[in-house]
Amino acid sequence: MPLSNQHQASHSIYDYSVTAIDGKIFDFKSLKGKKIIIVNTASECGNTPQYAELEKIYEQYKTKNLVIIGFPSNDFGKQEPGTNDEIHTFCSLNYKVTFPMMSKTVVKGNDMAPLFKWLTQKKLNGIQDAPITWNFQKFLINEKGEWVASIAPQIKPLESQELLTFISK
Repeated sequence: MPLSNQHQASHSIYDYSVTAIDGKIFDFKSLKGKKIIIVNTASECGNTPQYAELEKIYEQYKTKNLVIIGFPSNDFGKQEPGTNDEIHTFCSLNYKVTFPMMSKTVVKGNDMAPLFKWLTQKKLNGIQDAPITWNFQKFLINEKGEWVASIAPQIKPLESQELLTFISK
């Protein structure tokens, strides 16, 4: 259902499209039937090495209906100052990232992107409020496009039992 009213709950990620890092439109409808992990990222953060763990998970599970999507954001500590091209180059060269990366996105505050409003607000996702506290917060979305959980930024992907259980089910 379209989000014509911001107070109307949308229980599916499939109502959203965003801009990929290459400038093309990325429609979440294309991921129907897949598990999704969404991560707000930054290149100059203490959590940046999580890119390596996320890539490892993606390589292992991408053929098993899992996709990881990175959303660079400069909202926490100004730790993502680069352009989309610079971010793409950084991720490719330093962490060999092959999972989809979106364009730089606002993930908190008054200018928060609509997708991140859905991810962080119970009135939209129908499940739970989950404000983003720092770079590398992870959101789990099931095969039906429904919000499942949020995992704190400091929890490394390969050390999160919740995330590992989610991807292996």
